[in-house]
Amino acid sequence: MKTIYLIGFMGAGKTSAGKELSRRLNIPFYDTDDEIIKETGKTISDLFSEFGEEEFRSLETRVLKKIAVEDAVVATGGGMVLREENREWMKSNGIVIFLEAAPQEILNRLSGDTSRPLLSGDKEKIISVLMEQRLGLYQETSHFQIRTDGKFLNEVVDEIVHSLK
Repeated sequence: MKTIYLIGFMGAGKTSAGKELSRRLNIPFYDTDDEIIKETGKTISDLFSEFGEEEFRSLETRVLKKIAVEDAVVATGGGMVLREENREWMKSNGIVIFLEAAPQEILNRLSGDTSRPLLSGDKEKIISVLMEQRLGLYQETSHFQIRTDGKFLNEVVDEIVHSLK
């Protein structure tokens, strides 16, 4: 089986769904943000502060290409699709599933989260602007699209499994 890449905005459920999907399929799970933290020993917020977004995106690309391209589930960072190189890599080497949630749902899920460097300030406005900028990239990159709003984790994973058949 090809690697399954989960893309979508922060808070869409990529990590939670990815862990459960990997458990069901009995294949390894990777989270690109976690892999970056392991590689650098720094938090995502620290990396953004110290090196800026561009350097962080370079790290993301490097980590993406180090992960196996078969028999794995990979939850990507919300901005992974910003680089064409990443979009092409995922489309060529795996099955890409866009997990989508409405801006208000994302805001609710991330309301107490202080670990996301791009969300300092007016979270509602930032989420709306970033989602608008990225939506087309998520759609263009994905083979399948699954809404996660108001769904239990098992429902989302059931839909992913069904789309893989």
